[in-house]
Amino acid sequence: MSAPRRTIGVLGGMGPWATLDFFGRLLRLTPAARDQDHLRILIDNNPAVPDRSAFLLGHGEDPTPWLVAGARGLAAAGADFLTIPCNTAHAFYPAIAGSVPIPVLHMMEEAAAAAARAHPQARRIGLLATAGTVRAGLYARAFAPYGVEIVVPDAPDQAATDALIAAIKAGPRPEHRRQAAALVQALAAQGAEAVVLGCTELPLVLAADVLARAPVPVLDATEALARRAVALALGEAEWPPLRGPIPLASAEALE
Repeated sequence: MSAPRRTIGVLGGMGPWATLDFFGRLLRLTPAARDQDHLRILIDNNPAVPDRSAFLLGHGEDPTPWLVAGARGLAAAGADFLTIPCNTAHAFYPAIAGSVPIPVLHMMEEAAAAAARAHPQARRIGLLATAGTVRAGLYARAFAPYGVEIVVPDAPDQAATDALIAAIKAGPRPEHRRQAAALVQALAAQGAEAVVLGCTELPLVLAADVLARAPVPVLDATEALARRAVALALGEAEWPPLRGPIPLASAEALE
């Protein structure tokens, strides 16, 4: 008897192109010969969520109420577990996971586990992500149990990374591929033995042919999350633990 299938909830819209990319990956990773073989996927594509990085850097609105409301809505709609195809939103993971009675996958933990399997010898891994993700230390905490140090860009390259991510959100363009490849090169020059794409916009412009020419392996956090989600939905992966409840003042307005 086959394992029961589970419904994937996607807390998306941050940004919409990245959410579309994540949905496409879920489809491609699912073994299906007909419509009925695919998984049920509930997507809340809400681009109105305030900028996560801006808030973390001290000059924006707190996105927690939007994220909690979206998570609760997906759980109420029938999602069995949640995914968040936005790296920076994971700075608010405790609030999200503590607000729903279903598991919430953690992108950084999935990326760290995938990196450890693929490149167990790597001890210095570069990170391309928003300044908010970098400041929140999300990848540093996730990779620490594996004995991996996270290498971040210098100030000019971090500014270039943020500018590139913003440009991709406006619509991926050919020149973005060259810019992203140059940022990977810079991290390799800093001693990174691999580089993780810690923003869901970056895989939109780094195609396989570009990655093949990179000086070090490039790890895709979006792919790691998608693979785990499909395996979980198909009943092929261990059910993750609940993380909560966690009381949060910022969620009180939603009660």
